[in-house]
Amino acid sequence: MKQKNLVTAGAVLGMAILLGFIWLPPSGNRQAPDLTLKSTTGKEIRIGSLKGRPVLVNFWATTCTPCLKEIPYLIHLYNELNSRGLVIIGVNMFYDLPIQVVEMIKQKGIPYPVILDTDRKIMHAFGMKQPLTPTTILIDTHGNIIYRKSGVPDMEKLGGKIIALLSSANEGK
Repeated sequence: MKQKNLVTAGAVLGMAILLGFIWLPPSGNRQAPDLTLKSTTGKEIRIGSLKGRPVLVNFWATTCTPCLKEIPYLIHLYNELNSRGLVIIGVNMFYDLPIQVVEMIKQKGIPYPVILDTDRKIMHAFGMKQPLTPTTILIDTHGNIIYRKSGVPDMEKLGGKIIALLSSANEGK
């Protein structure tokens, strides 16, 4: 009986690990993908050209309540830190209609560029296998992904990480 329970526990643990690899992105720092993105206003942004500046990429959806709750904080971060070098890029998920996204940008007064990921290429390039929103990714000044959080991040800690990156970037100048 003990051996059967041990086998069952092992199978459950194995499934949990497998699901973890499927649902969770790989850990550790890795280079951010060098994508050229086009915002809803037509502005092109090449991620690789942003080295030297911290970049916060936020995957969101108009139907995601936590996403909508974090937008005011992202706007605050942008307004406070963009002049010091922070770049924020919103990436809207493929299942939202573009007209809904544009309306939400206007309604919320989102000042940072928002990209429509209609073909899931951006999501996949950042290692997301499933469309989990919100997902926040912080890229350091060397182009490395140093932070990734699916779900609402601790905004105070995230803000501290960004300020530290900005401070170290400004010291190097």
